Amino acid sequence: MIRSILFVCLGNICRSPLVEAVARKRFAEAELDIDVASCGTGGWHVGAGADSRMCKAAFASGYELDAHRARQLHATDFERYDLLLAMDLDNLREINRVAHSLPGERAALFLEWAGIASPREFPDPYYGEQAGFTQSVALAEQGVTGLIERLRAG
Repeated sequence: MIRSILFVCLGNICRSPLVEAVARKRFAEAELDIDVASCGTGGWHVGAGADSRMCKAAFASGYELDAHRARQLHATDFERYDLLLAMDLDNLREINRVAHSLPGERAALFLEWAGIASPREFPDPYYGEQAGFTQSVALAEQGVTGLIERLRAG
């Protein structure tokens, strides 16, 4: 049974904090008692807030990222979280490298695990325009909807 999920991206300022916020809100609405958090595989932004462009896109859709503070993946995360969902293949490889190995499907691609066929990887909007951040919100919502369906199915 999954009781906790960690969403993982590169810097923990765009994708993973967004998905964490969407999951937190949607899980509460669905009455799923699952602890969620996010982190990055890189340490460049540790302690920083979410990217202002992502905050703006998230807020426009009803999600709050103001309290978020970036943190880096840590060895204790493999003990604390039942499932680690990476935003892309590079971060999935880094999770597996840090963990050395995780049993079963404890680490997977977020969209793939949620049953989203395309895109397989969650695009990083960081170097793009505001529209990419808005598209990220829609993709996060779609992914979390699929995640809820899979979790309810057991």
